[in-house]
Amino acid sequence: MSFDYSETQQMVAASAREFAEQYIRPYVMEWDEAQTFPVEVFKKAGEMGFMGVLVPVELGGSGLGYHEYVAIIEEISKVDPSIGLSLAAHNSLCTNHILSFGNEVQKKKWIPRLATAEWIGAWGLTEHNTGSDAGGMSTTAVKDGDFWVLNGAKNFITHGKSGDIAVVVARTGEKGDSHGMTAFVVEKGTPGFSSGKKENKLGMRASETAELVFDKCKIPDANRLGGIGEGFVQSMKILDGGRISIGALSLGISKGAYQAALKYSKERVQFGKPISQFQGISFKLADMATEIEASELLLHKAAFLKNEGRNVTKLGAMAKMYASEVCVKVANEAVQIHGGYGFTKDFPVEKFYRDSKLCTIGEGTTEIQKVVIARKILK
Repeated sequence: MSFDYSETQQMVAASAREFAEQYIRPYVMEWDEAQTFPVEVFKKAGEMGFMGVLVPVELGGSGLGYHEYVAIIEEISKVDPSIGLSLAAHNSLCTNHILSFGNEVQKKKWIPRLATAEWIGAWGLTEHNTGSDAGGMSTTAVKDGDFWVLNGAKNFITHGKSGDIAVVVARTGEKGDSHGMTAFVVEKGTPGFSSGKKENKLGMRASETAELVFDKCKIPDANRLGGIGEGFVQSMKILDGGRISIGALSLGISKGAYQAALKYSKERVQFGKPISQFQGISFKLADMATEIEASELLLHKAAFLKNEGRNVTKLGAMAKMYASEVCVKVANEAVQIHGGYGFTKDFPVEKFYRDSKLCTIGEGTTEIQKVVIARKILK
């Protein structure tokens, strides 16, 4: 076992860190206040190879593994979790679904455009009445000769308005049947495909979240990913890897909030000495540092298993659950350490606090992660 990043991994992390400092940090609060989705930043990220991290070089990607992927999401999320979230959704969900289950023609058609950020990707599973219960979806796809006709809507979709392409899972069988759903690729501009309401969110405000709407949307059978009825099973496999990316997002938030709190505690003087010298504060910092370390180890164990092609369902759920709960706790304590200043927008911890909560909800709530873990350990 080795707990050190390789030279390549260190270089990748440094590159992501420099990118975040140059292209993201100066605009964090501006984007947050206006809920701006900075498409131009993602185009730049595409030039850096951050939009096709796991994509093979021959398809225009970086050809890297999950350790590097975790490092990139973590470093960017330490500066702005909103950008980290969008990077994660583009890489792990949309791009990875096509990469994992598309045929060679489909991969060559769509993956290079996604890997370079020529196109921004979206992924549609969740609906208004189906969050954790994805099998109860109402969006349907009905076969019509060599085409499929989609009707319905998807909710809480990252890049729902700005996305150029979406992987959408629709019902092709009975409700509740895990083999009654199929995945399709739908390109922007397809008649009957539009975006709906953009959500006004507590946090992650620079990461666009909106509806996808399908009204007699006709797409060719050539846009179907895998076999008919395989969409739900595919999605669960995609979410296994996606949970590693949300864990990395959580880790970035934890580290960003912790580093801000540590710095502030050394600078803030009360009763004649820095507040870090008081046991009440130093013990908070000790707990934060320990739980961050544990989150990181869980994440990289999951990343190792994923790189090895081994089953990552249990470890991915554990890493996502633990890291996300820790990031909420760390962000909360970071605000507390800042006192009244932590409640203002003059310091970064209030944004980490707002952004952190999404991590315990998106790509499977904490409660769903516990269901997944329990099923695995009770087999």
